[in-house]
Amino acid sequence: MNRKETLIQKFQQKEATVGIVGMGYVGLPLAVAFAQRGFHVIGLDIVAEKVAMLNAGRSYVEDVPDAELTPLVAQGLLRATTDYADLANVDAISICVPTPLRKTKDPDISYIISAADSIVAHAGGTGKLIVLESTTYPGTTEEIILPRLSDNGDRVGREFFLAFSPERVDPGRTDYNMLNTPKVFGGVTPDCLEVTLALYGQVVERPVPVSSTAAAEMVKLLENTFRAVNIALVNEVAVMCDKLGLDVWEVVEAAATKPYGFMKFTPGPGVGGHCIPLDPHYLSWKLKTVNYNARFIELASEINSHMPEYVIGKVADALNGERKAINGSRILVLGVAYKPNIGDVRESPALDVIHLLGERGADVVFHDPYVMDLAYEGLDTPRVELTAVELQAADCVVIVTNHRLIDWNLVARESRLIVDTRNAMAGMATRGRVVGL
Repeated sequence: MNRKETLIQKFQQKEATVGIVGMGYVGLPLAVAFAQRGFHVIGLDIVAEKVAMLNAGRSYVEDVPDAELTPLVAQGLLRATTDYADLANVDAISICVPTPLRKTKDPDISYIISAADSIVAHAGGTGKLIVLESTTYPGTTEEIILPRLSDNGDRVGREFFLAFSPERVDPGRTDYNMLNTPKVFGGVTPDCLEVTLALYGQVVERPVPVSSTAAAEMVKLLENTFRAVNIALVNEVAVMCDKLGLDVWEVVEAAATKPYGFMKFTPGPGVGGHCIPLDPHYLSWKLKTVNYNARFIELASEINSHMPEYVIGKVADALNGERKAINGSRILVLGVAYKPNIGDVRESPALDVIHLLGERGADVVFHDPYVMDLAYEGLDTPRVELTAVELQAADCVVIVTNHRLIDWNLVARESRLIVDTRNAMAGMATRGRVVGL
């Protein structure tokens, strides 16, 4: 058998060993999914503390409970390492490393480059399937990874196989997971795609093949640009409704009753997380290299990035109505994670809200049932427990993230003034005044 047939057979018979580079919110669930199907998995991460936790059967990713991880480690199906040499004899490697933006909003693919160089130097690509899952601009797989793997004379689709498959992990979701979320795949060659589908078909119910790695890369950017643009649209509608004296939540809910031609998006204090604030800028940057200005992306980013300032304006107006200023007021921020029911604060609009309140002289504290401290990006905001005493002591309560674990009845009963950016108080009888977006 040739290399392609050998790999496909090993994947189909679950005799393969799979390496995962990057054991974060994407890599760890993927590693668990392969191990649960009977594959031997080696997870690599450069953070020694994470590796030690994983080898002890303890998870640091909310979507992977210890009850799932521990048996896999105990059975020898999953182990972690910091050494790329441990991937030398694996059959497939999935790269799931971060792709942040630089301060200039240019793509930072240094983690991808480092992973590819380390694989070549310590593990080699010969005889392996390499799949990039990190979100990036169209062309990255073939322009950055392919030359490194073929530098020794190996031919893609013959001696090694290369593909791109964008991650579709939505932290905190329970209805869609690795198995039932359709997954897009693009191979450098048709044989690359066939080999990739043979592996991932073991853990994905509905593979979605596309014609190239660049097309697969573009799919991911379209998905998140679509969300960023529509969130920006409804955020601007919230500002419009405010100026027209209308309730944006009533307008959105009524529009959402249309059974076709409308998809519901809700306004908020901005956008956060690892995807929506970042990924569209990868596409915008790429388009600049071909002398094109991605105007929708730039406008959406401008609107969304200014929402924290808009929230601060609402807080100032609300306090003015109480004959108070932001300067010197005690403000309790409820929820600092970027979305409900998780503890991830990356790019959270709450960080900007807290920064801006602090700049204007507020005494800011926060409560979040999923976040125990906020020593992040220069912040050192005190965390308080959610009690009647704390709510009564606050001149204003600002709802940024509407976690289900927050006692909203207590908030409604004890707060003197609420600025509600998430419509969390809808339909509730409140002690004090509530100001929405």
